[in-house]
Amino acid sequence: MKQLLLVLLWLVLCSGQPALADSAAIRTGAEQPERYLPLLAGKKVGLLVNQTSRVGEQHLVDFLLQQQVQVVGIFAPEHGFRGDYDAGARVGDSRDPRTGLPIWSMYGASKKPDLSLLQQLDLVIFDIQDVGVRYYTYISSMHYMMEAAAAAGVAMLILDRPNPNGAYLDGPVLDLKFQSFVGMHPIPLLHGMTVGELALMIKGEQWIANAEKLQLTVIPNANYQRDLPYELPIPPSPNLPNAQAVRLYPSLGFFEATALSVGRGTPFPFQVLGYDQFASDEFSFVPVSTPGAALNPPLKDKKVYGEDLRQVSTDGLTLSYLMRWQQLFASHAKVMFTAPDFMDKLAGTDQLRLQIERGDSEPQIRDSWQSALQQFRLQRQPYLLYPE
Repeated sequence: MKQLLLVLLWLVLCSGQPALADSAAIRTGAEQPERYLPLLAGKKVGLLVNQTSRVGEQHLVDFLLQQQVQVVGIFAPEHGFRGDYDAGARVGDSRDPRTGLPIWSMYGASKKPDLSLLQQLDLVIFDIQDVGVRYYTYISSMHYMMEAAAAAGVAMLILDRPNPNGAYLDGPVLDLKFQSFVGMHPIPLLHGMTVGELALMIKGEQWIANAEKLQLTVIPNANYQRDLPYELPIPPSPNLPNAQAVRLYPSLGFFEATALSVGRGTPFPFQVLGYDQFASDEFSFVPVSTPGAALNPPLKDKKVYGEDLRQVSTDGLTLSYLMRWQQLFASHAKVMFTAPDFMDKLAGTDQLRLQIERGDSEPQIRDSWQSALQQFRLQRQPYLLYPE
């Protein structure tokens, strides 16, 4: 199976154009219709998409309908088809007022698509902008769709997009004992792969049931390499509104399991840290209800004090924020990790939380996951579509 995948990947790479140094020249999978429209001719198509699924300025759904593709329905992930649901908010089935197409939730009573819906289709397209962090749930929805497509005998097409954190391979590799919707695969927190590469790995490593039955096609990005800086043209979710939030998200996402605010309910989510009972700095802010982004944010309507990170230079995964705040909480005899089980799911292990609570140094913590990182680097190699 792996030898076959290597041959297929070699053919894909050889058929593409050489990578350029200018990120403006990048063309996403969706922006190369000449490569995928022939695959859709005469097919009944479903789409797992959201507000980031664009062909230039046009939504992929509208573009495909304009091209006379037979679109049957839309599957909606966390945050909904239009990206206007709060994190964790249940997404219901509905109908798109623009196109009249049914919208089927993949973030409601179940996070798995109903097989009866897939049996209406010949092919499912996944086209969603990811941020390259394991606990960001779009890749979990992709996993469930791949598994359902394999069970239903439906082909799957991934329109690839760049990973804005693609230059980094860092963090603990998930221990399957801590598997959840915020971490389904034994990959590092920052895995350095695009969704197309990850889909190939999920199939190739048989991380889904009936992996060998899934007919999977990936349309790679053109002129892309993983170390190119790439700023997302559309926010991927309500609380990642800009490039700084996307860069800080690998480090600040852990604070969702703590007593602190990460700025949900402010104009700068995932760009600040604060607490209402003591301060690490003089900066202050007040989280408020912001429907669609943070209806009931942590520390709502309280003045909190902490750190303004909007202008800091950040690079991959930074542990110093967690370590500094843990020391501050400990000095006040307070517990920082108020949701330890959730922290362990986010980290993919209980070791990171225990190391931070114990006061281990950053080099000690980082050393503890280097062996697994190197093993993963080798394991992912057959599935890479772009230069390292």
